[in-house]
Amino acid sequence: MIIGIEKACDILKQANKILIISHKKPDGDTIGSAFSLYYSLLQLGKKARIECSDPFAPKYSYFTGGYVEYDFTPDLIVAVDLADVALFGGKTEKYADKIDLCIDHHPSNSMYAKNTLLKADAASTTELMWELIKAMGVAPDKNIANAVFTGLTTDTGCFRYSNATAQSHICAAEAIVCGAESALINRLMFETKSYERINAERRIMDTLEYFFDNHCAVITISCETVEQTGVAEDELDGISALPRQIEGVWAGVTLREKKDGSYKISLRTTDELDASAICAVFGGGGHKRAAGCVINGDGSEVKKKITDAVKQAIDKII
Repeated sequence: MIIGIEKACDILKQANKILIISHKKPDGDTIGSAFSLYYSLLQLGKKARIECSDPFAPKYSYFTGGYVEYDFTPDLIVAVDLADVALFGGKTEKYADKIDLCIDHHPSNSMYAKNTLLKADAASTTELMWELIKAMGVAPDKNIANAVFTGLTTDTGCFRYSNATAQSHICAAEAIVCGAESALINRLMFETKSYERINAERRIMDTLEYFFDNHCAVITISCETVEQTGVAEDELDGISALPRQIEGVWAGVTLREKKDGSYKISLRTTDELDASAICAVFGGGGHKRAAGCVINGDGSEVKKKITDAVKQAIDKII
């Protein structure tokens, strides 16, 4: 059931022990959403705990460092930035049919939760979380502000993507007023890369291929590249944005080989194409300019399937 801010506030305020779930392979938005809610609930005198199927990267320690693990049986389970049950992962999938409240900004949300607070035009879930936090009467501190700003800047590509609205900038400004370390966060998220990441990026860009009069660019991240370079999973964040940065490219496709033989597809598009609609062909989803899906098969077969879907979309506009 879709609910509004006021109802979401009531649900949270009536609970005393809240479990917060982030999606697997956590990014800045799901981590920022979880921790901003966590710190807010503590301010309200409640107990809260965060669970995720995968660990949080050390680079987020500037706001995750204040976390204290509480052991309790929850009376409310909340999922943040988690659009579908397929995104829970092994450790948290046991909660998939027990979610009391989902807070999200993905238009492709599958409505698996009992209650869903959804704002599809928000640039990030933390943008929506900021509204919710203020509505609960919480005074955002530095940790909350840092967490919210992190979700905003990572989901908007440092406010360069078309999903960044005037409201996104207002939210960011308010977070900065409350202590968000914007310069530090942007440097950590966008300007700091390890030797392993640089080496992996070089090898990944060597796989670059063009299709359809150079309107589609495809890169592949193989298991071999990850293993041989030693790059951490979280350091691959941002790689999927590279193909779209090429002049004339409308669709940037990243094929990420998984150990089970399938491929995770990340699609980034310009205004000409709808990434979510293309990925929906394969059971995926996301946003109009950034979406994803999983396709089974060998590399060449998967590449043909996704590029054929991109071509169908391109053919409709030329």
